[in-house]
Amino acid sequence: MGFVYCASRRLVRKNMRILVSVLLWSAVALPCSAQTVLKTEPLVLAPYEVAFVQDASCSAGKVLKVTGAIRGLHRRRVCVALAAEQASLATATP
Repeated sequence: MGFVYCASRRLVRKNMRILVSVLLWSAVALPCSAQTVLKTEPLVLAPYEVAFVQDASCSAGKVLKVTGAIRGLHRRRVCVALAAEQASLATATP
């Protein structure tokens, strides 16, 4: 009887560890899912790095998605829809 009790306690501890680790991971990952929308396009943008810019050239409800390029190529600029709950407005720092 003691073995069954001990084994069930180990199972509960293992499940609690899994639950706590999932909760911690989701608490860390959730804020990272938000995209920062810049007011101006950054001067320096690493190749294949993406920046979202609030720009007048895009229609209402859309932001400019700027993708950095390797030397000799132009940056890629596309207007995309971005949900309000995904975006937070920030200022670009040069």
